[in-house]
Amino acid sequence: MNVLFISIDDLRTEIGAYGATRAITPNIDKLAARGVKFERAYTQYPLCNPSRASLLTGRYPVTNELYGNRDWFGAFDPSLVSLPKYFKQHGYTTIRSGKIFHGDTIDDAAAWTIGGVPHKFNAPKPASSVAATPITEEEEAKRIGRMIEADVRQAPGSDRWVAVEDPDELAKLGDTRATDRAIEYLKQWKKGDAPLFLGFGLSKPHSPLIAPKEFFDNYDLAKIELPVDFADKPTVPAGFPKGSIRAINADLFIRRLAPEDEAKQMIRAYLACVSYMDANVGRVLEALENSELRDNTIIVFWSDHGYQLGEKGKWSKAGSLWEQGTRVPLIIYDPRAKGNGQASPRVVELLDLYPTLTALAGLPQPAGLDGHDLTPLLAKPDAKWGHPAYTVWNERSRGVSGVVVRTEKWRYAEFFGPGAGAFLTDPINDPHELKNLVADPQHAAVIAELSKLARTHVAGKTEPTP
Repeated sequence: MNVLFISIDDLRTEIGAYGATRAITPNIDKLAARGVKFERAYTQYPLCNPSRASLLTGRYPVTNELYGNRDWFGAFDPSLVSLPKYFKQHGYTTIRSGKIFHGDTIDDAAAWTIGGVPHKFNAPKPASSVAATPITEEEEAKRIGRMIEADVRQAPGSDRWVAVEDPDELAKLGDTRATDRAIEYLKQWKKGDAPLFLGFGLSKPHSPLIAPKEFFDNYDLAKIELPVDFADKPTVPAGFPKGSIRAINADLFIRRLAPEDEAKQMIRAYLACVSYMDANVGRVLEALENSELRDNTIIVFWSDHGYQLGEKGKWSKAGSLWEQGTRVPLIIYDPRAKGNGQASPRVVELLDLYPTLTALAGLPQPAGLDGHDLTPLLAKPDAKWGHPAYTVWNERSRGVSGVVVRTEKWRYAEFFGPGAGAFLTDPINDPHELKNLVADPQHAAVIAELSKLARTHVAGKTEPTP
C-alpha cells in the first residue's frame, strides 16, 4: 500500500463534514464520506513542532520532553526513528512536499528520499533537567510577552490578512507551489514502482491569513458571527483557573484588543484560508484519482492542533487546553477498510497514527510507541476503545504548566505554577465550556478518577506552584 499523508497547520474542526455550517470545504467533505472520520481526535500539544514531533515519533511530549518550536527531536533522543524514516527503512520511497515536520528549519532530512532539508535548530536541555523557580503571575505575564515578541520577530507580519489578486503573487503562494509539486510526483509514479509515502503539507490556515481573493469572496462579512463567549482580549471565564487562558495572544491580535468589526474580518480571513486549503487538497486528491496509485493508496488527513477564533478572547492555539485548541480533524481512508463511509465517536490521539500506518502497510510494529493502533476502529468505527486523550502545555523549560484529559463524556484539566487550578466541563451539554463543574460534589468521583489520570500522565514533569 502507498500512503498519501496530508498534513494541515492550525486547522480546527472548521469543516463541513464536522458540522461547521459556515465552512466551504467540499473536497475534505468528500474524503470524509469515503473514509473513516474520527469525531473526537486530539493533539498532544497545542503548538506546531511539539505536536508534529509527537505524532511523527509516536511519543508523548512528556516522553520526549520536546515542548518548543525550535527543538529538534533527534537532539533529544538520537535513537528515535520518525514515521517517514521508518517507511524509508522498509523499502518505501519517501517524498516531502510542503510542511510535515516544523517546516524546513526542523526537518528530518534523513527521512526523505526526495525533499529533505537539514534541520536548523537543535534542542536545549529537556525541561526536567532545568531548575524551575516559582514566579509570580505578574512575572509570568511579562515572560510570556517577551516570548511571544521573540516569536513574532521570527515571523513578521503574522497578525494580518491579505486577499491576493495579482497573478504573479498568486503563483508564488507557498501552498500552491507545494500542491503543484505533489501533483507532479503523483503523475510520475507508476504501478510496479517502489511503494510511495508522499508527505503533502499545507501551511494554511496558519497566520498570516493569506489566500486568493476568490476564497474571501465566498464569505459574506455581514453574515460572520462572533463566538458566544467572544471577548476583545484574553479573558478567564468566571469560575475557571487563571492558568486556563494565557494573558497575551500568540498569533492574532497580539498585545492589542480585538474590536468586533475587525474580529469578524479575521474570522472571514481564516475561513478563506480554510477554503483555499480545501481546494489544494482537492487538486491532489484528483491527481491521485487520475494516477495508477488510486486503488492501493491509504489517505490520511490531519491537522497538528486546533485553534481559537475569539472564544474567550483567545486568537491562537498556543497554551489552549480548551476543546477548540485540542480537537483536530482526522480522516483515514484505506480502500480495504470495512468502516469506510462511517464516523467513529471514539476518543483517539494524533500519535496513534504511527502504529496505525505501520500496521496498515504490513510493517513490523516498532518498539516503544506510546500510541494505539486504530485498525480496529477502521473495521468497526464504534468498537469498544477506552483510551483517553492527553494534551499538555509547557511554558518554555519550566515544566508542564497544564494537562487535559479527554474522555467521551468529560474534559478535565489541571494547571500548575502561576494560575494553578482545575476545571471539569461537560462538552456534550456545555459545548462552549462556560461552566466549571470541578466544585460540584456530585462529580467528585469523576474528578478524582480524571485527576489521577492527569497527574499520572505528567508525573515528575510539572512546574512548581508559587
